[in-house]
Amino acid sequence: MVSGDHPIPLLRASGITKSFSGVQALRGVDLEIVPGEVHCVLGQNGAGKSTLIKVLAGAHQPDGGELLWNGEPMTISDPVAALKLGIATMYQELDVVDGLTIAENIFLGHELANAGMLRAGEANRRARELLQRLGHSDLSPNREVGSLSAANKQIVSMARALSHDVKLLIMDEPSAVLDSEEVTKLFRVVEDLTAGGIAIVYISHRLEEIRRIGDRITVLKDGRSTASNLPVADTPTPDLIRLMTGRTVENVFPPAAPIAPDAPELLRVDGLGTRGLFEGVSFSVRAGEVVGLAGLVGSGRSEILETIYGARRSTSGSVTVDGRMLRRGSVRDAVRAGIGLSPEERKSQGLLLGEPIYRNVTLSTFSRFARSGFLDERKERSVAREQIEALDLRPADPDRPASTLSGGNQQKILLGRWLVHGTKVLLLDEPTRGVDVGARAEIYALIRRLQEQGTAILLVSSEIEEVLGLADRVLVVAEGRVLAITDAKDIDEHAVLDLVMKGTAA
Repeated sequence: MVSGDHPIPLLRASGITKSFSGVQALRGVDLEIVPGEVHCVLGQNGAGKSTLIKVLAGAHQPDGGELLWNGEPMTISDPVAALKLGIATMYQELDVVDGLTIAENIFLGHELANAGMLRAGEANRRARELLQRLGHSDLSPNREVGSLSAANKQIVSMARALSHDVKLLIMDEPSAVLDSEEVTKLFRVVEDLTAGGIAIVYISHRLEEIRRIGDRITVLKDGRSTASNLPVADTPTPDLIRLMTGRTVENVFPPAAPIAPDAPELLRVDGLGTRGLFEGVSFSVRAGEVVGLAGLVGSGRSEILETIYGARRSTSGSVTVDGRMLRRGSVRDAVRAGIGLSPEERKSQGLLLGEPIYRNVTLSTFSRFARSGFLDERKERSVAREQIEALDLRPADPDRPASTLSGGNQQKILLGRWLVHGTKVLLLDEPTRGVDVGARAEIYALIRRLQEQGTAILLVSSEIEEVLGLADRVLVVAEGRVLAITDAKDIDEHAVLDLVMKGTAA
């Protein structure tokens, strides 16, 4: 981290503007990065962070403003030019290729070759060194990336960035798929990089991370920098929230109405197991109840949700919805019974990014809009528009492609889809991953709204505080086993971690 006198900026951005089809994404952003610092960029979804990153990475050309590199004006014409300067970017959405090995992914686009022949041995050796530097010497460079967890894919993406001669590393939500132990390793790597003079632009919605790792902060709101170069240590959290949202955010977890004593059991899971992933999982969820799954990444939490939904075929046990036992491995049967899933990877697994908002909202309810074998698009749009207004989607344009929305608004689309569907049981996997503090409050309010309507909710989150803040009951999971089931009010974060660590070591 930076200390002492303020060095000459490595990169300075002044008055950066950028628009797309008449929509102003950046309206004047100022940013100053110095060698050896962690400079955090904060802002709500839609504030302009992603556009700014792509301008710095050469993926977008700014419409106005000035970029200086070591005090000299520069134009970053494309991502290759950025890499030649020494600017590497790790995007939030994983950009690895599943069919290639770890080493092949790390050196993709700048393969090690001699006289046209790939030097696989050298690539494996250097990949092993990079993985060791990142604290993952256990990963083999020859392993296919498609077999890795999301957390380990993030490590490969980081190793790829470090395989270049990096002077400035941009990290977009690098901890989103990491558990607490992985985050600690990540911070060690960041400290090692900055000690060597590398500058880091660190983007995260987790304010506690910024407190731990950041030196200075720039805050974006509505495409503008509302504050630049704020010292992390001297800036209170309420001030940061006001700069991001224009308001204070209180009561982050809205209070839940008590569950009716006669609330029916909508989901029952008995002895559920999928060989090699988890086993012997049993619990139930009543109407209007939130049950949370707490555990580390790789504990089997997401796999349990996917099996309940039918995306994985169980090898033992059963799933019953409102008294009806479901067929194993049948998503169609699960959806017909009233189960909805909001997956962890919303872009690749939950949304049709090229389709308009209205089509994504109505995706699971096409039968409602069919007339004599034809889709009643007018009715479909009307229903979707009601949800768009109710969810306060921004921008509220039903024809806008889902790919153009921020992470928080994309998550609202998924929740809106199941609201339209009339879902009885909603499975939420990391519903606030990559979502800013303001949008989180809105998503939490939507979850409470679903509860009040009698929806049974099963929630997975890597943030234990979020599980405890939203759930009525908590299942603590480690290595594919349920270690404990308890009321959320009777357990705290330390107790959950203590159970998890003991269960993992057993």
